[in-house]
Amino acid sequence: MPPDSVLLYEDECSLSNTATVSYGWSKKGEQPQIPCKQRKRERQTVFGSYNYDTGQITVSFADKGNSHTFKKHLKKILATYKGVSKIIVVLDNVAYHHAKKINAWIERHPVLELFFLPPYSPDLNAVERAWWYMRKKITHNRYLKTLKERKAAFWKMFSHFLKPNIELKTVCEINY
Repeated sequence: MPPDSVLLYEDECSLSNTATVSYGWSKKGEQPQIPCKQRKRERQTVFGSYNYDTGQITVSFADKGNSHTFKKHLKKILATYKGVSKIIVVLDNVAYHHAKKINAWIERHPVLELFFLPPYSPDLNAVERAWWYMRKKITHNRYLKTLKERKAAFWKMFSHFLKPNIELKTVCEINY
């Protein structure tokens, strides 16, 4: 790939105030419980575009994932990599990635090229590992009362991934 081009892996995940149960000790046959009193379930979509060469991630939050919020994330990518001649974005086949208004917008921004992975192949998307790592560190077996608290934990973890770094590069490395 030419030096003035960038390879990004893009995906979305949900971030909520709901705790998830993961590995842990418990009596045989008993499901571990995370006691939590929730008034309501809060949730947001997180868009992430991971730079495979540098380990840097570009993140956007939205109330829901759709073509409008995806386009906003693509605009953020353009701003982050201003001056780069080609940005290749590898992504899955969620319906709004193929929306007519996204395709029309991409045609007006030839610096961006969308490369779609085969259906049902999350193992080929490096940013999936970033979401796994995030869940391991801030959602599994951890209860937080509000989404605001969960987002604070997210930014505490991800703030240093917004610039080139070796930690996320190591986590997201594909070894096939």
